[in-house]
Amino acid sequence: MKMRTLGRTGIKVSPYCLGAMMFGAMGNPDHDDSIRIIHRALDAGINFVDTADVYSRGESEEIVGKALAQLSPERREDVVLATKVHGGMGDDPNRAGNSRRWIVTEVENSLRRLQVDHVDLYQVHRPSPDTDVEETLSALTDLVRSGKVRAIGSSTFPASEIVEAQWVAERRGLERFRTEQPPYSIVNRGIEREVLPVCERYGMGALVWSPLAMGLLTGRYRKGQQTDSPRMNFAPGRLTHERKLDAVEELVPLAEKAGMSLTHLAMAFAVAHPGVTSAIIGPRTMEHLDDLLAGAEVTLDDEVLDRIDEIVPPGTDVDPGDVSYAPPAIETAGLRRRPAAERSAA
Repeated sequence: MKMRTLGRTGIKVSPYCLGAMMFGAMGNPDHDDSIRIIHRALDAGINFVDTADVYSRGESEEIVGKALAQLSPERREDVVLATKVHGGMGDDPNRAGNSRRWIVTEVENSLRRLQVDHVDLYQVHRPSPDTDVEETLSALTDLVRSGKVRAIGSSTFPASEIVEAQWVAERRGLERFRTEQPPYSIVNRGIEREVLPVCERYGMGALVWSPLAMGLLTGRYRKGQQTDSPRMNFAPGRLTHERKLDAVEELVPLAEKAGMSLTHLAMAFAVAHPGVTSAIIGPRTMEHLDDLLAGAEVTLDDEVLDRIDEIVPPGTDVDPGDVSYAPPAIETAGLRRRPAAERSAA
């Protein structure tokens, strides 16, 4: 595969990144089969693997660790390895979030599960409004300086919080986020409006997740049809939204006319944006992986991209309510409403 530079880190990564979310109880519980999928992806030229502590409560990291341990030391060094911290890993409220206390504890757990002494990219999985970003960046800076982490990144951060983190890092002399991992697909283009331009402005690599929109853009889900899918279970209700299915009904003939599958159209779209470094693929089976790899050479011409823009305008989400992170001001009604006695103008 052609290599792209991960932001301004100088690290070269493949345009497809192997996401490991579906390895383990959340997807494929067969460790040996999952390991074969990882090795097949590496053999195909993918050198970038992304996982997270919260995926199947550490099981995904364990599977990735087993797969890497079976490689020769030289081959292992060629793999760019990324994982994340933030999600809850237990009932105790301190076993989650972006505090120094949790980050310095959980990185050790991730390294143990992955069977490595460092990771190339350590990402904060979501913002944490109750934690000062300086606290988070300070802890991550110490991990970089200790050699346990090579670079740090964010995931699904709003543009405003990405900018704030950059400013704090500059003012305090801390390591700055080198990457952002946002959702992006033909039907979820909201990040084109601010997040991707901000990433480009600050020289951050963008590793986009769910380029197939939780499987919606595989063409397997159509209007009036029922289906059973692990991803449907993971995101109940999302795939049945009428407006998304309406978009699929227009995208399928577009893909057919261009001589490709909807899956290949969707993946080619995701990696065509100049602000995108890699698109994360999340195969559950070898068949899924082989199908994704078969479309790696697909190039979309301007005519096809123009037609996609007509179906889903740039910078828009087909379902405005389908967001992966809702800030407190949106989730908590009390932050949008004055006390009843203070609401009138007179």
